[in-house]
Amino acid sequence: MNQRHEFTILAILLMGCSLHALTPPDEQQPVKMKAASELISQQAPGKIYPAVLERASRERVRIVVSLSKQRAYVYVGNQMAIDSPISSGRRNGWTPKGEFTILEKDPNHYSSLYGEFINGLGQTVRSGVSSKIDSAPSGTHFHGAPMKYFMRLTQAGVGMHAGICPGYPASHGCIRLPKEMAEIIYAHVAVQTPVTVGD
Repeated sequence: MNQRHEFTILAILLMGCSLHALTPPDEQQPVKMKAASELISQQAPGKIYPAVLERASRERVRIVVSLSKQRAYVYVGNQMAIDSPISSGRRNGWTPKGEFTILEKDPNHYSSLYGEFINGLGQTVRSGVSSKIDSAPSGTHFHGAPMKYFMRLTQAGVGMHAGICPGYPASHGCIRLPKEMAEIIYAHVAVQTPVTVGD
């Protein structure tokens, strides 16, 4: 057996060992390649359980947010109705942990802190700015970033709303939800709905 064949066999054995070492015995399945369409559909925004969600108008609704899992779970009674990806504060502590209630709902909310500077023609001159830190260039004014389906959790402005969810913490502190999920959650919660944010 030549050196090239020995290397190939060794590589195959190592791949097999690493697969079984990292995968629990009950989950060891033959490895199969997935089509791009399957991978995209797996990244689709979460799961909805319609039979549970339809009881939301009659039973207690609550939201549990896991920062470590980057997920939000909506429960109706003791059953999960929605499981959604989120994107929380990109730095530890930016999204506060604790027990909250929804203080306000606003379907067309705009940030008073983060946004862009636009000129008189409505053109963006500078984006990704803070109204408290950045100075507006001459002839421009601040326009807050849209936060559709905003559900306020703190007086300081942290809330849940539609936004970009890249799969990791990326916000300034708010809990971003995929737009479709934000709209559904917004429709099924009320002011005073309890929200728990934790690890």
